[in-house]
Amino acid sequence: MYPCSCSIQQWDSDEPIPRSELLAGVAGKHGLLCLLSERIDKEVLDAAGSNLKIISTLSVGVDHLALEEIKKRGIRVGYTPDILTDATAELSVALLLAACRRLPESAEAVKNGGWTTWKPLWMCGYGLSDSTVGIIGLGRIGQAVARRLKPFGVKKFLYTGSRPKPESAVEFQADFVPLTKLAEESDFVVVTCSLTPDTKGMCDKDFFSRMKKTSVLINTSRGAVVNQEDLYQALVSGQIAAAGLDVTTPEPLPTDHPLLSLKNCVILPHIGSATYATRSAMSVLAANNLLAGLKGESMPNELQL
Repeated sequence: MYPCSCSIQQWDSDEPIPRSELLAGVAGKHGLLCLLSERIDKEVLDAAGSNLKIISTLSVGVDHLALEEIKKRGIRVGYTPDILTDATAELSVALLLAACRRLPESAEAVKNGGWTTWKPLWMCGYGLSDSTVGIIGLGRIGQAVARRLKPFGVKKFLYTGSRPKPESAVEFQADFVPLTKLAEESDFVVVTCSLTPDTKGMCDKDFFSRMKKTSVLINTSRGAVVNQEDLYQALVSGQIAAAGLDVTTPEPLPTDHPLLSLKNCVILPHIGSATYATRSAMSVLAANNLLAGLKGESMPNELQL
């Protein structure tokens, strides 16, 4: 049992902590509160030593944590699910609309003089009404996205994942289908799954070759789920119409990355949960997870390893 009070050593900057500072700072600590920008691997765990019993991450994703190594050492992990569901779903819909209706391209045309007069087919895109939407990963965020898209007049929802979820799909009358069928039949593909060995690189050349030439891909999960080189070729060649990414590999994406040269690719800087209320609630939950763990109590949200 740990005491209720604790001393804190904080990296007081919005910029990621340098690796050397992290390795030095974690030594001997009982608990660690980290962000998704910190890679908590064997090297960090070794530097921390046997005192480390609690890791609390300010994220719902945990692909930055070496979970097998953490489990082996008996370290408990807290995370922040549910809280960011609504904000991320809102951003997913906004990104979808921005990509399919060419909003950034249109706004730029207003600024650079490209808007000369009204033209019948100028800046035309694709609408949601009477469309088929495929969701990769019908978890909390996937369901929240579908719930927000339904009023736009979506005709049909498809989903894929590790298993059927009839209890979740019934609200949207969504059909569970193989990944290949989802690619072939969807007008919009929204990626909201977790990054795992099975999902890494899932959206690749073969996947894009099956998509409609008028279809749009949206990724608000993790960058590595999408093969970015294959996506670039699909967008350049017209194999798919457009893409919207809130996550990339790496993050930040280098400013000379080929995807940034494309008008039909909208890229945001991983701001899915970026509302004041959501980030504040995530911070409070992460702190409460850490404190509860240090006291030997149940965490509000503990990852089951």
